[in-house]
Amino acid sequence: MENTQIKSLSPFEQKLNALFEKVFSRISFVDKMLFVFHLQIMIKAGLSIVAALKILSEEMENKKLKKIIAQIKNEVEKGRQLSEVLAQFPDIFPEIYVSMIAAGETAGTMEKSLLQVYTQMKKSHELLSHVRGAMVYPAVVVVAIIGIATEMIVFVLPKILVMFKDFNAELPLPTRILIGIVDFTQKYGIELVIGIFLFIALWIYLYKKPEFKRSIHAFMLHLPIFGKVIKEINLASFTLTLSSLLDSTISIIEAVKITASVQTNMVYRETLLKVAENLKSGTTLSQNLSPYHDIFPPMVTEMVMVGEEAGKMNDMLKELSEYYANEVDSMMKNFSTIIEPVIILVMGLMVAGIAVSVIMPMYSLAQSF
Repeated sequence: MENTQIKSLSPFEQKLNALFEKVFSRISFVDKMLFVFHLQIMIKAGLSIVAALKILSEEMENKKLKKIIAQIKNEVEKGRQLSEVLAQFPDIFPEIYVSMIAAGETAGTMEKSLLQVYTQMKKSHELLSHVRGAMVYPAVVVVAIIGIATEMIVFVLPKILVMFKDFNAELPLPTRILIGIVDFTQKYGIELVIGIFLFIALWIYLYKKPEFKRSIHAFMLHLPIFGKVIKEINLASFTLTLSSLLDSTISIIEAVKITASVQTNMVYRETLLKVAENLKSGTTLSQNLSPYHDIFPPMVTEMVMVGEEAGKMNDMLKELSEYYANEVDSMMKNFSTIIEPVIILVMGLMVAGIAVSVIMPMYSLAQSF
């Protein structure tokens, strides 16, 4: 009887498997949120952290997360702190959640800290869901417009416009423009596609440069409609994150630094890092926010100041986070209503332009007979 040996994977196959696992075994935000929620419930029920992690490593559906939880359980079993182990997986457990759990370990309030982390994750998820949900409709319509326009220019219009080229009379300007566009795409279609891909690649390359990215983010804050939405989202994130961190008994300087790291806009991120440094001199948060009134409205600085004077800054930040979360929700619900007329106008102009370009020479031809 022959011994069957398991063939070992080559380095290339190992890299391919790792890439496949990274791309297709993604851990969703909801998976992470459920992990924190279930861990909090089990600890509340009286289970030890090791026992809770063991159960979760067996029960979680996501295979990649199951493997990571098993690793976390093994490390905690050796005597390491949960926050210390979670910090080894920054892509899955960001600094904000690790810091909140670490504060809970220090204060002996792990259950409360996990509940705060879950609440923070839930509110952040709701905020992002409102934004993403509002962008689905415009994105689908824009893709549809681009697809229809491409199909018309590449396949339909060349067959219709070919008969106009034999006209002895001068064609109307709209028709000549349309023929020019169709001829250009037929002659230089491959070059055009390559040019678009090169432009996208160049944009991605430049966007990784901090100076270029910051310029784009600063420009976006001054856009009509979109600029206000971006400000509201960052303010909601700022107030929500800072209030959660301060609830976890993290120092104000460290809390502002961590809050800066979760901001989506670089202008807000860099400003909050400056504020964190200035707080070391003993000045208050409201005093440091007030010079940046373009991105932190007077309402924010005044409410923070009132909270500082009354010793209830957490409560004020929570009020602000609820206000801005509701503002974002309201704006996102109305976003489709605002953008729909613009999309309809663009589609109407496109259809009308093609129709005029095709019908005008036909009308001239009919008059000549």
